[in-house]
Amino acid sequence: MRLASVAAHFGRDIDRSLDKIAGIVGDARASGVDLLVFPDATLGGYLSDLRHPDAHALPPALAEDSFEVGRVIAMAQEMVVCFGYTEEIVADGDLRHYNSALCVTGDGILGRHRKVHQPAGEALAYRAGDTFAAFDTPVGRMGMLIDYDKTFPEAARSLAVDGAHVVACLSAWPASLTDRASRLPQDRQSRLFDLYDSARAAENQIVWLSSNQTGVMGGLRFLGQAKVVGPGGDVLAKTWSKGALAVAEVDIEAEIARSRRILHHLKERIPSSYVGSLRGEDA
Repeated sequence: MRLASVAAHFGRDIDRSLDKIAGIVGDARASGVDLLVFPDATLGGYLSDLRHPDAHALPPALAEDSFEVGRVIAMAQEMVVCFGYTEEIVADGDLRHYNSALCVTGDGILGRHRKVHQPAGEALAYRAGDTFAAFDTPVGRMGMLIDYDKTFPEAARSLAVDGAHVVACLSAWPASLTDRASRLPQDRQSRLFDLYDSARAAENQIVWLSSNQTGVMGGLRFLGQAKVVGPGGDVLAKTWSKGALAVAEVDIEAEIARSRRILHHLKERIPSSYVGSLRGEDA
């Protein structure tokens, strides 16, 4: 199975982003990619200020059945493609926006995720999702997370317990806002970004695809660092801070079976001993 994660910049211009997506999808298809993971906010870009988002300069919002989402579905054809966008719905007469991701093929939508964990001022722009669920795809059972979700081990563990062998984590993850480093590799958030990717793959013994935005939007400088991580936490392919594809050939089921042959982390859990188990409840 050929897996690819994208590091690239996607801004407010959705038409331009659709053209860029088409080019990347075409290149990926030509190289035989089966699963392609774009960053968070692929359609419409991310916030430009995490502390005090400008209510008049938020990313454009789209309905799940919008023309633009349909364009990406049509581009995907036989490939499994994950991408992020600002989702707009009307519920109980209330207009709601979510930081969301979709997983699609040319046949339609396979899975969806609304970001649960919200950093800093993101809650001023988006409502939070409330669930993590795996879903079936042509590349196997998988799940999705959106950037800050991966900080919390329970999020990835929930997907693994639900049978996901592949997790796509779509990010718009910026460099540190409070402790800027002169070089991105020395940035605290850069180190955490890589650490979480390897840790979540290894602790759940799953294949992990991590995508991310690059470049600058407003006051945020994005890290890039897209990667494919094996079930032992080993980085199989990685980009740096520039736009690029991280591509790896992985026999998903064989690699997971090999990693779980002696030590099977999911089977060897003892939930009764954990305070609050997975849901933060009192023991």
